[in-house]
Amino acid sequence: MTSDGYHESAPEALKRVKEEIIAAAEAAKRRPGDVKLIAVSKTFDADAVRPVLAAGQREFGENRVQEAERKWPALKTEFPDVELHLIGPLQSNKAKDAVALFDAIHTIDREKIARAIADEISKQKRPLQLFVQVNTGEEPQKAGIFPREAKAFVEFCRVELQLPLVGLMCIPPIDEEPAVHFAFLAKLAKESGLAGLSMGMSGDFETAIAFGATHVRVGSAIFGAR
Repeated sequence: MTSDGYHESAPEALKRVKEEIIAAAEAAKRRPGDVKLIAVSKTFDADAVRPVLAAGQREFGENRVQEAERKWPALKTEFPDVELHLIGPLQSNKAKDAVALFDAIHTIDREKIARAIADEISKQKRPLQLFVQVNTGEEPQKAGIFPREAKAFVEFCRVELQLPLVGLMCIPPIDEEPAVHFAFLAKLAKESGLAGLSMGMSGDFETAIAFGATHVRVGSAIFGAR
């Protein structure tokens, strides 16, 4: 809702977010095309997503494999060039379904999941973009590998499992300054030889872009409150 009480439609909100991404990238002396917008459609049904697809958005994020399986196969027949990103925690028993449906997984965070995904990529012959999720705040309730273990885990995924890692992902603690976590993740990625940085959500994506985000995950700023 704008200051005068007007409710934006999702396509209008999408246009505004894209403009804000361009402005943030230019302010950081970066090319706007180097920042990929992932529209987070979790909990929104196909009817809510379709206008955003019609407005040209093609990258979408989902938290749960089961929800995505109900929603996206039909939408993908209408919009076959959609790119789906799994941005929620993944259980190993869902690895087969996740590799079959998603084009990118942002939440690799433990050996069991990494092995399950490696097995499925090999079986299904599907090249995916994979990110290691880092729990930068070391929050016990949150998914993600702890920073002190991240470099060794990245090496394990790359060398032993031959996983196609493209970057790191984080979700900063809600009560801390996100810039500190974004800067830390960028440093960790550079040290690990990874170019991708999946960081920044509706409230802080402009800050994330300033610190080098290549993928921003924006939901409520486009679709509205859940």
